[in-house]
Amino acid sequence: MTDGRAVFSSRWGAMLAMLGMAVGTGNIWRFPRVAASNGGGSFLIAWVVFLLLWSVPLILVEFALGKNTRLGPIGAFVKVAGPRFAWMGTWVAFTATAIMCYYSVVMGWTIRYLWGSLTRTVPMDSPEAAEAFWSAYVGSGAAVATHAVAITLGALVVARGVMGIERAARVLIPSLLVLVIVLAVRAVTLPGAAAGLEFLFQPDWSDLLTARLWLEALTQNAWDTGAGWGLIVAYAVYLRGREDTTLNAFLLGFGNNSVSLLAGIMVLCTVFAIMPGAADQIVGAGNEGLTFVWVPQLFGQMPAGRFFMVLFFLALVFAAWSSLIAMIELASRVLRDAGMQRTPAILAVGALGFLVGLPSALSIDMFRNQDWVWGVGLMLSGFFFAFAVLRYGVDRFRVTMVNTEGCDLEIGRWWNVVMRLVAVQAFVLMGWWLWQAVDLSDLMATFTPFSTFNVGSVVVQWGVAVAAFVLLNRWLVRISGANATRAGGDSDIRAGGNRP
Repeated sequence: MTDGRAVFSSRWGAMLAMLGMAVGTGNIWRFPRVAASNGGGSFLIAWVVFLLLWSVPLILVEFALGKNTRLGPIGAFVKVAGPRFAWMGTWVAFTATAIMCYYSVVMGWTIRYLWGSLTRTVPMDSPEAAEAFWSAYVGSGAAVATHAVAITLGALVVARGVMGIERAARVLIPSLLVLVIVLAVRAVTLPGAAAGLEFLFQPDWSDLLTARLWLEALTQNAWDTGAGWGLIVAYAVYLRGREDTTLNAFLLGFGNNSVSLLAGIMVLCTVFAIMPGAADQIVGAGNEGLTFVWVPQLFGQMPAGRFFMVLFFLALVFAAWSSLIAMIELASRVLRDAGMQRTPAILAVGALGFLVGLPSALSIDMFRNQDWVWGVGLMLSGFFFAFAVLRYGVDRFRVTMVNTEGCDLEIGRWWNVVMRLVAVQAFVLMGWWLWQAVDLSDLMATFTPFSTFNVGSVVVQWGVAVAAFVLLNRWLVRISGANATRAGGDSDIRAGGNRP
């Protein structure tokens, strides 16, 4: 069941909420690192290609599913793919919820470093001191406390319903954009920043002949736009009946990637201006090393660096918070579709998020394990969305669920081909990432469960989840809300979704 007839008050409000869902820490800390590691300008070309071949098509699917079914992922899959595939929608919701549990830990990290920037306790003059500060904090009781603060802040917003989500987005997202723009402008005005711009925007055409560059570009789109996560489905439930899903999908995809590009300019121009000789070391430090060890060092050598470091970590807090809100909303949506009221659902999700996230808060190795297992799991989620559309009928889905009343920009038959390509891309990505975790010289280590980065960890955790969902499929259909009367529905979707 839905929250009555609650909807976003305007397209502007809906798009800010959606952009808040899509823009997260990955835009700010992962994109600059991946772009720098894969040729800069060459990477951008492949990245834009996959924005159109992966992100936008899946965003369109999620918009259409949420708007037309008014249900979360489980109910939406029952309606469109059929009752036998409730377990696929459950996988989508479960994967995003699993990410929510450790993403709250990440938001906690950003809160700690914002506070440390304000109180002048984050070391800015020595990488060794910064590493020691990070090591003393991560995995400690303080990390558990900031994790608790983060999950509480997210739950408080969701508890106020769609209007609470919209109001938060109207503050968080414009503020985030202003902060990122200010930091990017400061970065490009530093002496030597031109080298960073040249690196980021000047392609080496020979790089485009390497398969890895294209796979990294596809991965970045899979991880930083929110496409295929199920989060858009949960928000699209609140779209107004005449809302144009097609235009919104393009606006969301390009808006999200614009923030990533600004973050790339901000980070890479600062690196090339302040520490050009250490660029490889900084980029190779990983997400946490780049953000929590090297960023303070970069700001430490910049005029008014302390002030700009506060802005940087404030932007990270806003990015993490807006994405965490969407994850909590998705998890609570599943419970509300099953008949639970909003407040008990959010309390349950908040408690679950805190408890399941504790191992990641207490151990960086467990955090990396969960990020590995469920990050790759998102690619399987993307395949399941493509499968649902293929089963329903790609052309039929396009005509009856995308090009509907209120559509300002109709999608042509090209989308039919792209959706089939999405299914192929998902399998290629999963295969590539899992193959990287194979060590042919030590197969025992490759398949050891729960190690940080190996195939065995994925096989065990995925296997347990999928087996449970398949066994519980009939029960999942009953609680999905798919058999309840929904506002704004049409018989075509009901007939198609409930076919055997």
